[in-house]
Amino acid sequence: MLSALFAHYPTFLVFLAVFVSMVLTMVFMPPWIRFLQGRNIGQQVRDDGPQTHLVKQGTPTMGGIVMLAAVVVTILLVGYPTVETYGLLVAIILTGFLGLFDDASKVMHERSLGLTPKAKLVGQFVIALLFALLAVNFLGIAPTVEIPFVVTVDLGVLTTVVPIAGGISIPWLYLIYVSVLLVGLCNAVNLTDGLDGLASGAVMIVMIVMAAIAYRTDLLEPAILAAALAGVCVGFLWFNSFPADIFMGDTGSLALGMGLGCLAVVTKTEFVAIIIGGLFVAEALSVMLQVAWFKKTRRRIFLMAPLHHHFEKKGWSETKVVIRFWIISGVFAAIGFSLYFAESVMVG
Repeated sequence: MLSALFAHYPTFLVFLAVFVSMVLTMVFMPPWIRFLQGRNIGQQVRDDGPQTHLVKQGTPTMGGIVMLAAVVVTILLVGYPTVETYGLLVAIILTGFLGLFDDASKVMHERSLGLTPKAKLVGQFVIALLFALLAVNFLGIAPTVEIPFVVTVDLGVLTTVVPIAGGISIPWLYLIYVSVLLVGLCNAVNLTDGLDGLASGAVMIVMIVMAAIAYRTDLLEPAILAAALAGVCVGFLWFNSFPADIFMGDTGSLALGMGLGCLAVVTKTEFVAIIIGGLFVAEALSVMLQVAWFKKTRRRIFLMAPLHHHFEKKGWSETKVVIRFWIISGVFAAIGFSLYFAESVMVG
């Protein structure tokens, strides 16, 4: 275990996690791409999407499988075997399997829609609820939400204790908030994954910030996991940059969104993470606003949703949209980290 070898150099372990996961992704992605190409397993493009995306039809998908495998191997090599580590990993992997089932359904039936939205949401909520219960009862996470410089909201006021295994606390309000947060981030990252390199680059930025937050909070294991997630995004971006050789699919995007949400819970940044992942939130809101406004008025707010398609319709090239959205993601991440850091300094 590299974690034992470099136990006295925690900062190095975090950077090592980035490097190891990146290298593993870059080494194993090419044979995975060739495997998929040999079996004609490719992306099914939406008919109602931008016409310029029709050329992406048949591009290998499910690159998230290699990404998740690289994260697991990295954690086994660099991380520590704690309940916290495995709790985070299990939540991410289960969500990845949910996305994999969805991707496989799309490929087998040769259509752009896999599982029904209801089925995906049910699966995501179950995973989110289980992780929230684990966090409160076994990881010592307080059922509170901290809004920097404003207030710490106690969402544990309505708590039921079930007399099982010494007592299982069920803080209802906190469970609701965390479940909505995790499921929301899952789908927000998934919606952002619509242009070559967009989601992987944005998640990379966000995970670097989450690793810094975890490290500053003396949570080395979550910091290593966040670093590993950032690393696989760097490695995947090599193959996912325009024009993409492979897509991560729901296998990757849903798992990365769940990873962001779970890291927010263990680092007690359940509110700040919404700012850090502001690009994903904006993408999700654009879809919600578009649908709601169209149902009410039969008119559209955006030329097309999610938001990145709106700017494509305005004439921006795909590469320009991606790079500018990376910049926006970096701005949101910097604002969120600044709020967290400033409050932690004042409180400390």
